[in-house]
Amino acid sequence: MIQVYKHNNGHLEDNISLASAEKGSWIHVVNPDSEDLQLVSMVTEIPTDVLKTSLDTEERSHVELEDNYIFIVINIPIILETDSYDTLPLGIFITPDFIITLCIQETEVMRTFTENKYPLFYTFKKTRFLFQILYRTATLFLRYLQQINHRTDDIEKDLRHSMQNKEFFLLLELQKSLTYFTSALRGNGIVMEKLMRLRRNTALHHLLKMYEEDEDLLEDVIIENKQAIEMVEMYSNILMNMSDTFASIISNNLNIVMKFLASITIILAVPTIIFSLWGINVPVPWAEDPFGFPIIIAIAVLCSGAAVALLWLKHLF
Repeated sequence: MIQVYKHNNGHLEDNISLASAEKGSWIHVVNPDSEDLQLVSMVTEIPTDVLKTSLDTEERSHVELEDNYIFIVINIPIILETDSYDTLPLGIFITPDFIITLCIQETEVMRTFTENKYPLFYTFKKTRFLFQILYRTATLFLRYLQQINHRTDDIEKDLRHSMQNKEFFLLLELQKSLTYFTSALRGNGIVMEKLMRLRRNTALHHLLKMYEEDEDLLEDVIIENKQAIEMVEMYSNILMNMSDTFASIISNNLNIVMKFLASITIILAVPTIIFSLWGINVPVPWAEDPFGFPIIIAIAVLCSGAAVALLWLKHLF
């Protein structure tokens, strides 16, 4: 899917065809096929192989500088159907005429811009638009981290009452999500630092020209990204400690149950031995006594009581 947007007199036009795209337009490409990539390549003069790079789900964040374009890959957060979290690469190309974004699927980051909900967003201000995408990505990471923290609290409450495998699998999914977030945020941070250094490169001013407001915005993005990194590290430690704690609790509960069952086995073994001795086919005491059975019962009860008292004193029951 290819969509072309352009701001005219403060209004975002979205019914523009790719063939009629003008300078200052934003070309938004989602899950393109080979034909779509060829069309974008013809209009923007960016090689098809380079365009395909941003569609690789394993692509890491980086910046590539060419004579007629700048290629930036960042990783953005997404929510999966299983209510877990992951990251996807988003490719951003800046040419003298256009800004092009490519992603394998529609995301919450770009939906804010396609629906024109981001304040002071203009397609023809390519550098600022790039930094606004980075800022939106960082804030979305922070929002998802807060959601993960709330879900962790809910899972902890469930684990206090019922330690089922389901809750531990949920914790595992959240830990994986935080691992993906850590890698993405660190990679994005490297990209932001490199973009900050490029502001002094006068040879790139025709592609990436920064004004004072743009530099301030980029600094804000770097701060937000660093805050997200600190939060994801903190939540990762919390999840790890929580998993270890509940694993220790489960192990301790299992030991308590096994100790209780062993004590019950010992207590039941005492009368079993006594009744077995009086069940052999040889003369035994009180065999002819009419009160022999109650006497044996009393002996078994006394011996079992002694076993219970001994186990109680040893804190084994």
